[in-house]
Amino acid sequence: MERISRFRAIVMLLIVCMILVLFSIRLFTMQIIETKGDTDNTQTYTTLTRVKAARGDILDRNGNILVGNRASYDLVFNHYVIKSADNRNDHLYKLIKKAQELGIEYTDHFPISKTYPFVYTLDSLNTSWRNYFQRYMVDRSLDSDISAPLLMDTLRDRYNIPDEWAEEDARAVVGLLYEFDLRGVVGTLSNYVFMEDISDEHLSVLLEMNIPGLMVESSTVREYYTTYAAHILGSVGAIDNDEWAYYKDQGYAMDAFVGKSGFEEAFESDLRAIDGTRVDVVDKHGTIISQYYANIYDKDGNVIGKQEPRAGANVEITIDIELQKVAEDALARKMKELRDPLVNQGGVGLDAEGAAIIVMEIETGEILVCASYPTFDLSTLADNYDTIEQEKFAPLFNRALSGAYPPGSTYKMTTLIAAMENGHLQYDEEIITEGVFTKFDDPSFRPTCLIWSKNPGVTHKKIDGTPGIDATIALEVSCNYFFYELAYRMTIDQLDATAKGLGLGEPTGVELPEVIGHRSNAESKAQQYTGMLASWVQGDKILTAIGQSENRFTPMQLCVYTATLANQGVRLKATFLSRVVAADYRTLVRESEPEIMSTMEISDTTYWTYLQGMRQVVTGPRGTANATFGGPKDWIGDADGLWPYADIEVCAKTGTAQTFKDRSDNSAFLCFAPMDDPKIAIAIYGERTGSGGSFAGVAEEIMRAYFSLGDSGDVIVQENQLG
Repeated sequence: MERISRFRAIVMLLIVCMILVLFSIRLFTMQIIETKGDTDNTQTYTTLTRVKAARGDILDRNGNILVGNRASYDLVFNHYVIKSADNRNDHLYKLIKKAQELGIEYTDHFPISKTYPFVYTLDSLNTSWRNYFQRYMVDRSLDSDISAPLLMDTLRDRYNIPDEWAEEDARAVVGLLYEFDLRGVVGTLSNYVFMEDISDEHLSVLLEMNIPGLMVESSTVREYYTTYAAHILGSVGAIDNDEWAYYKDQGYAMDAFVGKSGFEEAFESDLRAIDGTRVDVVDKHGTIISQYYANIYDKDGNVIGKQEPRAGANVEITIDIELQKVAEDALARKMKELRDPLVNQGGVGLDAEGAAIIVMEIETGEILVCASYPTFDLSTLADNYDTIEQEKFAPLFNRALSGAYPPGSTYKMTTLIAAMENGHLQYDEEIITEGVFTKFDDPSFRPTCLIWSKNPGVTHKKIDGTPGIDATIALEVSCNYFFYELAYRMTIDQLDATAKGLGLGEPTGVELPEVIGHRSNAESKAQQYTGMLASWVQGDKILTAIGQSENRFTPMQLCVYTATLANQGVRLKATFLSRVVAADYRTLVRESEPEIMSTMEISDTTYWTYLQGMRQVVTGPRGTANATFGGPKDWIGDADGLWPYADIEVCAKTGTAQTFKDRSDNSAFLCFAPMDDPKIAIAIYGERTGSGGSFAGVAEEIMRAYFSLGDSGDVIVQENQLG
């Protein structure tokens, strides 16, 4: 009996040993063979995270950063971690409620309205996001024709949203769950960015909630370091539906920010930053196991690099922000003075509206100043757009590039050049002005000189009262009759060809959008009118010669015109680009070089004739800008001081363009200096601002700043009027 019991014990022991051996073998197979030696059995998840790169800086010509980047934080979800968390819906509900309590906005791409009753909002998404939604619907076996309310009911059920939750709260949570599931359907999508540019205070509050899968990612936000040049610096924004068709083929993410206006848009290809893609491996608790940048493959599948973030290049523009500041401030003061009846007691210009200034470097075509008045705060434009858009005098309108205006008497150099170069006037020829031009048979067309209109019977003569004036005096006093006579002698084709050669009505070459305007000729008139009004008559040529009729040019074109006059007919491309340097500021990417757009032959005799005439606008006893730039009346003003640089001789021309009855005229002021070696050209144009001479003081202030000279004075002499 004892032997039998011992035998049974041995058998049982052998059975137990065999079982242990079998379990050991199976365990070895599972842990070693099937895991290929990787014995870490922690459950992990792999996701893609977009690592944002910094957009390039915009700097002025002196290296001052005008637009740059501020460090910021985004809140990003790892969808695997939050989806596998216990009480997932409760976590999301609390997060959304806290965000609403703090007033923090977040976005999702679930195409159903966030408020009840629910409707589809697919039209607000670009093509790719709409396609992703369709892929989600197919993956979840949902009917594409399902109504928005029924889809919400279906997803509430599938996502186990409590019945007691309000409709809009349920929609908010479903929107987040949709974003998480979409990453499973579309494997190439980066982790869902829940919030962008969150403040430190709000970040701390939300992180304290310990929401599973919620991570912090570093980012950057565009920031403006100047309140000036608002019309040209531009803004950035998310790609919209219309833009997506263009940007998707250039490798942009669907929610990327791109330049929307100004330099931000013009130099997008340079400023653009290329975001990186990081592979994140985490456990179910969100603990990072490993991180590395995704590979870049060629068409044959070979690894050729890593998807690391690449910062954008830095763009140095030609603007001098200090000179821009001087110009904008001087213009704003002048406009306020014109509108103030206590200051502007003469009444002309009390209805002034807007104005613009362009300053150009003559030898290179580089734009030093581009100002439009009134202006706005670019840093708050997105928040205050609707309010700014409704403000008086249209501050969003860039008059410098988009306002096309009649040039008035600033056009007269064109008429003079056309006459002299085509043999219709000798440099020393004198014309006796009669005040009223009567050489046409039509008695209804009797154009007059302004001095005659204000003082019937008075005409322009030499300073000693002798009849007859030459071209230099005609420019000095801006005598309309003299230029009526020149127009009468020539053809409109001769006049038009000269205007074209000087850049009027022609593209300037600037990198920003511009209105081209048009010259006054038969073609442009036919485009502007219909019927009998479209017919070109002799009177149109006469009015064209003094800058009226259908002449419409932008302040930018007028500045190019001024520089071309100074360059004796050589017209340079206007440019805002100085150079582009790499993100580290060490490597030159490209540099702008002066480019000749056209060359018009102007003889030395003609050149020195209009130069002397423009000089006499400042120095002549009857010059329409002789209270500035060291002119004979430069002592007039409020303690502004004389023009302090006798070696710098300024050439100028004023212009007044008639508008509507009972309204102040538009005004223009052009100048360049020094006369013997032109460096800087200025064009100023004002709406309803009266005499062109009213802006001479503003131009002087800019000139003073350019030559480091100080403050300016005001002009009181009216154009085309006896001193």
